[in-house]
Amino acid sequence: MERVHFIGIGGTGLSAIARVLAEQGVSVSGSDRALSPLAQELIASGIPVALGHAAENVTGADLVIRSSAIPDDNPEVLAARARGIPVLKRADFLPRLLKDKRVLAVAGTHGKTTTAAMLAWVLTALGYDPSFIVGSVVHNLGKNAHAGKSDWFVIEADEYDRMFLGINPWVAVVTYMEHDHPDCFPTFEAYREAFEQFVGQIRQGGALLVCGDRPETFELAFSAPEQVQAYSYALHTPAHYRIADASPNAQGGFSGTILFRGSVLARLDLQIPGEHNLANALAAFATTHFLGMNPEEAAKALHDFSGSDRRFQVLGEEKGILVINDYAHHPTEIRSTLAAARARYPRRRIWAVWQPHTYSRTRALFNEFCRAFSDADRVIVTEVYAAREAQEDFSASQVVSQMLHSGAIFLPTLDKVTEYLFQELQPGDVLMVLSAGDADRVCAEVLHHYQNGSAFVSGEKTHD
Repeated sequence: MERVHFIGIGGTGLSAIARVLAEQGVSVSGSDRALSPLAQELIASGIPVALGHAAENVTGADLVIRSSAIPDDNPEVLAARARGIPVLKRADFLPRLLKDKRVLAVAGTHGKTTTAAMLAWVLTALGYDPSFIVGSVVHNLGKNAHAGKSDWFVIEADEYDRMFLGINPWVAVVTYMEHDHPDCFPTFEAYREAFEQFVGQIRQGGALLVCGDRPETFELAFSAPEQVQAYSYALHTPAHYRIADASPNAQGGFSGTILFRGSVLARLDLQIPGEHNLANALAAFATTHFLGMNPEEAAKALHDFSGSDRRFQVLGEEKGILVINDYAHHPTEIRSTLAAARARYPRRRIWAVWQPHTYSRTRALFNEFCRAFSDADRVIVTEVYAAREAQEDFSASQVVSQMLHSGAIFLPTLDKVTEYLFQELQPGDVLMVLSAGDADRVCAEVLHHYQNGSAFVSGEKTHD
């Protein structure tokens, strides 16, 4: 490969691959319809990124990699194919990228970004210099991807568009599996079958780690190939790896004692909030334990882990109002995130601003969304962020109308949300913006407003 061009380079998946290739010395270019923060970071590192899609952008490319959101009639896709340039998706390219690497792949409906980030950080802290691709910027490492000098490669194994089927891991972690991405997997059976196929690709002599707290996830252990060791980890059910005496700690996180088959391995003290992150840390720890790494050193590195972007990311506090940005967009994620907020801030009023992500998910999980906000005092729901889907005759107001939460309201636009917040927020409040779309701009506008005493109008943002 002399030059690789990425269509949709500003997304989490492609930006990470682009960074790894660039660090390996490959000539990289890209394009996107908007310059996301990740795209801007690539530009700052010397990678040319074109704003908008045009046929001339692929000139000189030997290979084109496109985002799953890029359609077949994209002008760069058409131009590449007309010139005989191969056009691949992530799943098609990953076998080339991961060839000759010992891959540690983290999959799951929830928790895979944080668990992969933890694992990349622990291996780095222990001196292994792994390559990694994570779906968010890891705060301890300052980026979402890296080409390391060792043969370890930590990768977040995304199930959307069956991307993770391009991976043959040495160790696979499945954090938590329940139905998601109904636009790609119409039924839970189709979703589970994809995970079973992923588990079936683990290399001989490797390992599978599954969360035992959800039976459907635990049952994936039976899909592991022969000569693959299967282990379970759990907080609330019997498992190979367990946490004893889990409890909140003074840092706002959770602590507990790690047990393996009943024997104490280490004490774990996290600074990031939420009991669900204790489970994520246990998965990362169990992976390093299987690999023979020092338990005490791994636990110390997990204590030092400070999180990643848009995962309970505390952005600041102004006039007594704390603003937190979070990527939660599935009912289970919303419940876990709000429970973490309630545990960390038990005496403060919690606001949840939720931007539903895709019509298909909002429809498929309608009833679960209606019940997901019990730990919030006030709830604002915006209109659906369509993302890759076409506009539909469906409104998130229908979800609000079925909520039993007495403090839930529907405000269709982000401008109306910020206007309402400016009027209603009070000192001591915690504002949590839950969005996989563009509602994170609300965080910036609220902070700017209370810093300067006037509303801030941001530029329109779009994402693949």
